[in-house]
Amino acid sequence: MRVLVAEDHRILARTVATGLRREAMAVDIAATGDEAERMCLLTAYDVLILDRDLPVLSGDEVCRRLRELSDPPRILMLTAAGELTDKIYGLATLGADDYLTKPFDFTELVARVRTLSRRVAKLPPAVQHFGPVALDGTRREVSVDGRPLELTSKEFAVLHLLLKAGGAPVPHDELVRTVWDEHLDPRTSAVRATVSRLRAKLGDQVLIAADKGEGYRLCD
Repeated sequence: MRVLVAEDHRILARTVATGLRREAMAVDIAATGDEAERMCLLTAYDVLILDRDLPVLSGDEVCRRLRELSDPPRILMLTAAGELTDKIYGLATLGADDYLTKPFDFTELVARVRTLSRRVAKLPPAVQHFGPVALDGTRREVSVDGRPLELTSKEFAVLHLLLKAGGAPVPHDELVRTVWDEHLDPRTSAVRATVSRLRAKLGDQVLIAADKGEGYRLCD
């Protein structure tokens, strides 16, 4: 899942981004409204966490403009304006998909972002299978032949993407773009290291093949 955090409070933006990355989301940050709009035009974000009080271009105006796109991101307004009239205006008039007031509980933010991402497109089944591997995307659990596996958030996200591909190769760049974020050097060994650890945990029953020039794919 790819998320854009549009927030001009730098510490809050970094805190939210770091927390979401720990939840296996790829997160970018925009500090102004015009930057947020430009980034959404260039990148297909699943969810935009949007502060209403942004400099240069207000969050309200960003929301209005993005709603004119044929395929806009889901928009979660994150703001200190918590009156009922503010919420109604943000949801009904501006067209936001959800509204969360500051201060907020981070676990609630994560739950709302995940809920919004599930509305973006047709979802695969909650539990996906490939050979002996079963991945429950809702409970975030993985097992091989019924044996639970302990995966890191990145390992889980990589396996989830490979499972969705159903044995077709997933390009290295797509893994970087979806599981990490724009700041990861595409030449980094992070993807290779994560896949290596994942291979070791899956064992011999399911293999992750590296197709030169194509990326990675599952094979049994």
